[in-house]
Amino acid sequence: MAESPPPLTALSALLAEHASVLARALGSPLASPAYLDLVQRAQSVDDLAERVLKLCVQQCRDAGHTWQEIGDLLGVTRQAAFQRFGKPIDPRTGEPMDKTVRMTDAAERATTIAAAVLGGRMDEARQSFNAQVLEAFTDEVRGDGLATVTGLVGAFEGFGEGEPFVRRIGDHTVVDIPLRYEAGDMKARVAFDADEKVAGIFILTPETP
Repeated sequence: MAESPPPLTALSALLAEHASVLARALGSPLASPAYLDLVQRAQSVDDLAERVLKLCVQQCRDAGHTWQEIGDLLGVTRQAAFQRFGKPIDPRTGEPMDKTVRMTDAAERATTIAAAVLGGRMDEARQSFNAQVLEAFTDEVRGDGLATVTGLVGAFEGFGEGEPFVRRIGDHTVVDIPLRYEAGDMKARVAFDADEKVAGIFILTPETP
């Protein structure tokens, strides 16, 4: 039988204990090797805080609060809040959907594919497309899409600051990559299907959920 997760009160107490230990360590004189210990302790605090936050969100939902209310509180859209904390049920099976990202190289592959598309190296990019995208994403479609973006924010200047954001949505692994343009920021979104082939590639505004 699977072991039940610790309740919110127990996790909160553990978080307080770890945070207290970290605070004491930060207040002490440091020799160089101790900095690695600080990073490890800070990571433990961060992991515990995330678990506490997830439980608090779940209690909010159980109490009847909406994803809109939770998203507003966290400064994100309701969809972003749901994607981070929700527990969707697969309508095909009635079972909770697996949100675990198994593509360990998703961020790297998505960045390489986005760079190829933006750089006009379509023969390279198409090697990663699934059959549907391979048929639909013609040179004309690419040109029209890039022209629309150029009309909005000017010329492409390079990848933006920040790491690619990877998550599992349904059967797809989705990666958002910051992009920098002449007159504003955008993001590339690359979606991989269950066979780890590109099932969609888009350029979106940063606030698009």
